Amino acid sequence: MRNVVKAMAAVAAIGTLALTGCGRSDSGSSASGGASGGSGGFAKDSLIGVALPQKTSENWVLAENLFNTDLKDAGYKADVEFANGGVSEQQNQIQSMVTKGAKVIVVGAIDGAQLSTQVKAAKDAGVTVIAYDRLLKNTNAVDYYVAYDNFKVGQLQGQALLDGMKAKKPSGPYNIEVFAGSPDDANAKVFFDGAMSVLQPKIDDGTLKVTSGQKSFEQAVTQGWKAENAQKRMDTLLSANYGSTTLDGVLSPNDTLARAILTSVKGAGKPTPIVTGQDSEVESVKSIMAGVQYSTINKDTRNLVKQTIAMVNSIQQGQKPEINDDKSYNNGTKVVPAYLLPPQIVTKANAKEAYANDPTLSKLTQ
Repeated sequence: MRNVVKAMAAVAAIGTLALTGCGRSDSGSSASGGASGGSGGFAKDSLIGVALPQKTSENWVLAENLFNTDLKDAGYKADVEFANGGVSEQQNQIQSMVTKGAKVIVVGAIDGAQLSTQVKAAKDAGVTVIAYDRLLKNTNAVDYYVAYDNFKVGQLQGQALLDGMKAKKPSGPYNIEVFAGSPDDANAKVFFDGAMSVLQPKIDDGTLKVTSGQKSFEQAVTQGWKAENAQKRMDTLLSANYGSTTLDGVLSPNDTLARAILTSVKGAGKPTPIVTGQDSEVESVKSIMAGVQYSTINKDTRNLVKQTIAMVNSIQQGQKPEINDDKSYNNGTKVVPAYLLPPQIVTKANAKEAYANDPTLSKLTQ
């Protein structure tokens, strides 16, 4: 993983500085310190800004609701904004939060290359900046990073693909296709690299065959994480490569794309392959319980928001937040202290247990 992080750290921003997600933790131990944020403290009823990206998945919508409710319950004023209009809207929102006097700004970026000016303005105004889910790249103006272990997410997806295909057909070789997320979300590359760390050895030894030959991240990306883009690419792959050839599995980086891929396969009249996912979206959990989509990843947004607010509370009290990784997240300019939460693979076999404490998803696994 350190090789992955070093490679990402070598990527320089061109024209603008970047905000994105990367890496994974090699350490589970707790540590503190290593950031400029957290000194001095501020009034309990201060404004906390939360800049979220576009509403591309259920977990972002849930995050909005949780931040609004939980920040207010903790005694803060909350300014939680979605940037459905794009990058320029998010830039304006962050600048507005600075102007309003926010003491902490939590940033979940749309684009990992276009927010450096705004976060620098925040730091210059004495604001503590927390990167949420996606790491702010190539800038000193970020104090902390809070996320699920995204490289581990990819590893879990890759292993689930192998396990699902083996359970369906005990011996290979297996014909697969690989999909990645949007290239302007650098988490997408981390998910892909994690998955390929599991799949590439099996490609090399002939167990897996990417029939289309499209094995690189650049060939596999899905602009904007849009379902229609994934479905269109899957349509093309099927028509060009799977006349009489059976498609055994598809690496999908999230649930929205997984459902689009499955729609394409069904429309082509092909047998259902093993398809992975992420985010535990309601429709995909239903699909998993029905035996259609094979797997997803449980990354409980409630826990991620809870950990973020715990960081805010520590900063408010003039303390340094708890972190559990202080070496892996080199953003190209500095090592950003991070707190990582563990992701969980979910299949039909363990869905009831995985969602036992989720008031919505637990109802789907009865």
